[in-house]
Amino acid sequence: MTYMAGQFDVIVVGAGHAGVEAALASARMGCTTLCLTINLDMVAFMPCNPSIGGPAKGHVVREIDALGGEMGRNIDKTYIQMRMLNTGKGPAVHALRAQADKFLYQHEMKKTLEQTPNLSLRQGMVEELIIENDQCVGVRVKTGAEYRAKAVVLTTGTYLRGKIILGELIYESGPNNQQTSIKLAEHLKELGFDLVRFKTGTPPRVHRDTIDFNKMDIQPGDDNPKFFSYETNEEVPNQIPCWLTYTSEVTHEIINGNLHRAPMFSGAIEGTGPRYCPSIEDKIVRFADKPKHQIFLEPEGRNTLEYYVQGLSTSMPEEVQLNILRSIPGMEQVEMMRAGYAIEYDAIVPTQLRPTLETKRLPGLFTAGQINGTSGYEEAAGQGVMAGINAALKVLGKEPLVLDRDQGYIGVLIDDLVTKGTSEPYRLLTSRAEYRLLLRHDNADLRLTPIGHTVGLISNNRYAAFEEKKQLVENEQVRLRTTKVRPEPHVQHILEEAGSVLLNNAVDLLSLLRRPEISYQHIERMAASPVLLSDEVKEQVEIQVKYSGYIEKQLQLVDRMKKMENKKIPVDINYNEIHGIATEAKQKLSQIMPLSIGQASRIPGVTPSDISILLVYIEHYNQVTAARHAAANS
Repeated sequence: MTYMAGQFDVIVVGAGHAGVEAALASARMGCTTLCLTINLDMVAFMPCNPSIGGPAKGHVVREIDALGGEMGRNIDKTYIQMRMLNTGKGPAVHALRAQADKFLYQHEMKKTLEQTPNLSLRQGMVEELIIENDQCVGVRVKTGAEYRAKAVVLTTGTYLRGKIILGELIYESGPNNQQTSIKLAEHLKELGFDLVRFKTGTPPRVHRDTIDFNKMDIQPGDDNPKFFSYETNEEVPNQIPCWLTYTSEVTHEIINGNLHRAPMFSGAIEGTGPRYCPSIEDKIVRFADKPKHQIFLEPEGRNTLEYYVQGLSTSMPEEVQLNILRSIPGMEQVEMMRAGYAIEYDAIVPTQLRPTLETKRLPGLFTAGQINGTSGYEEAAGQGVMAGINAALKVLGKEPLVLDRDQGYIGVLIDDLVTKGTSEPYRLLTSRAEYRLLLRHDNADLRLTPIGHTVGLISNNRYAAFEEKKQLVENEQVRLRTTKVRPEPHVQHILEEAGSVLLNNAVDLLSLLRRPEISYQHIERMAASPVLLSDEVKEQVEIQVKYSGYIEKQLQLVDRMKKMENKKIPVDINYNEIHGIATEAKQKLSQIMPLSIGQASRIPGVTPSDISILLVYIEHYNQVTAARHAAANS
């Protein structure tokens, strides 16, 4: 028996990292929003590593924040350790990473959802979509409740036909022994969506009091931590360290001696796993020449004694896992609190999506997160905020939002998914971004805050603060360009101290700052009257000045590519009618239906020759179409 349970503008199915961002974005943009989740106790839960950020991922969190999302604010409130990675390298790969109090993280996020106007949070297992006139107009829940909406966002994570694999033990389950979603997966298949089977895994958790930290290397947080959100200005006290150890020769012997019981080698696992986050048994086999592998012990929170054993993801039998753990220096007497496991799940083939994350097959239906074939909380949240924004824009009758590859890592992520697809759980890497010097951790606000303000997720007060910072950066560069220092003793002393060439004549401060060995702090000491600026402004000035030549070259590449992106492809084009294009290219173009020549050029199997022919065809097509319209109107 079904019954009408409610009418909303947007329904979000799932309350993981994608779901909470989608629901918050939609509600904050003024749309009445329902967020449905299988278990209200699992909102924004971290089933795997208790951390946020890292290379590329940290960039995404800052971009989410610049757009008006919540992940950055939430981790800044709940971290137990904060570290900036890759500080010995250039600014393009600087990456912030936080250890989270995973329980406080989910409680704070749930509280935020509960307190957000226009947002209803409810528990329920969605089993079907409601389809009318080839549009998705709502969902049906296991209890019989029907909820109607103008747009639906699916963020089901790894719950679709989830299956836990632990040695010889295999059973249906979502992550962390939660209910799995069977009927919704079957329903999506009935609707004609292409699904793939992916796999991910998690390591065991161990008891803190059974770890010998004396045999490990401490990994402390930063003394002066930076934050993910541009709004955060207060640090969390009393950071908790992580610890580093390594596998041993005995570890490798145990794993090699039990490979016949490893599900990924015995054939028990059907799904494709993530290349860039392999299990420990996969590492031992693939990198047999390596004598040891890094293992990090990471606390899961302030009020628990559980430690996450990063680097030891495994689905080996439980007793084998314990033997592996006890073969690692510092864990000889360790007690395992939870065994690691692999989880298989269904995902949709992401080339079935538009760049807005709306499905091509079913208007009104959006998908975001691991259902789209990605891995990681950050990748999920980045998709979630974009799906929520676009669902709301659709309801409000406004133009959709698509981020270009030069605007953000989120743009790279979504373009890769919808244009190229993925044959394994997709992980965002800095190497995937061709404009990574433009997409730095430090300038996410300069890139995306205006967009967040335009869609209504950035307040006027925050936007005014952003504009002030932007103006301060510009003013300071003008001041440095127009301020000169002479070869006076104190200036020469600072240059000599920095290992820099001494002055013969007066030189402007901007030119001096371009020198690799000269920092903004040196410039401050040279100037007669230094300007009082925040550390963020100083950092931005220094990076923009030092890397101006490289940035200019990347901007020129962007301009050239924009011409390709601005060359739109008619939506009703029939690629099978175009003579000269290779058969594979016709098939791929017909499947992806790219919006522009730029997107078409990134489709695997589409060659430069195919693009040249396509350009000529579009020119002719547009001329014929224009002539028909002129004739019809005469």
